[in-house]
Amino acid sequence: MAAGEAAADTGTAPPTVGDLPDLAVTGSTGQLGGLVARILADAGLPQRLLVRDAARAPGLPGGVPVVSTYADPVLAKASLAGVKTLLMVSAAEAEDRLQTHFAFVDAAAAAGVEHVVYTSFFGASADCTFTLGRDHYATEERIKASGMRYTLLRDNFYLDFLPLLTGDDGVIRGPAGDGVMAAVTRGDIARCAAAVLRDPAVHVGRTYNLTGPEDISLQRAAELLTAGTGRTVSFHHETVEEAYASRASYGAPAWQVDAWVSTYTAIARGELSGPTSDVHGLTGREPHGLADFLKEAHRL
Repeated sequence: MAAGEAAADTGTAPPTVGDLPDLAVTGSTGQLGGLVARILADAGLPQRLLVRDAARAPGLPGGVPVVSTYADPVLAKASLAGVKTLLMVSAAEAEDRLQTHFAFVDAAAAAGVEHVVYTSFFGASADCTFTLGRDHYATEERIKASGMRYTLLRDNFYLDFLPLLTGDDGVIRGPAGDGVMAAVTRGDIARCAAAVLRDPAVHVGRTYNLTGPEDISLQRAAELLTAGTGRTVSFHHETVEEAYASRASYGAPAWQVDAWVSTYTAIARGELSGPTSDVHGLTGREPHGLADFLKEAHRL
């Protein structure tokens, strides 16, 4: 799932704009934003790293930490002054995520940001099954209405996340049935984002559907995880009622449980299926499948 790295307000004022880079990246202390920032640094591109705590910003050549937050429009606007291109990594999952997204988009527009590259969700719509995908769609619409140029990266579910779905007993449980998804690695998404940020004018108004190379079911994923990790993994289909009951013990709020369960029902309904060529088109490389991802993770 698309991961979030939104910033929380520290009350620290950002530095004077001066000669700060006009490319800004959010989430550089997180996994996806951090990967993008490192790729850009390796390519020699100066960037403004928008973080909630400057001391936690990665030490990257050409990277200038600037304190910012999605939720504080005043601080966000100040941190974005002089920015031409902005990578907006979707915020961490939270009940008020949509409100913080709106506040940040509005602040970016008010600051004069010219182009927003937003990490959205595959199949995002007002009524898609995956409940958090609806927030992504609403954020897309806010960006489109802002007057800023935009590029939307609609990420399928993360392949990286599949091993984490496995319980302590080696079983993946959920109401996914025989449904399939074209899950994609976080690394491939990062390479796509970096490609857009290196030449944003080419991608104005474009929406990219970022997927892996194949559709896989959770049953197939369990087989590949068994082969790739040496741990016996299986998939157990739950009914929707069983899924809610099995997650009740976590004590999570209702919106979060709905998101967890709808992860599986979206797969069951085929809303995450259909590999695309967009990763190859943006990066010149074929995306990684689960088997390749596990091999690479094992080498690391």
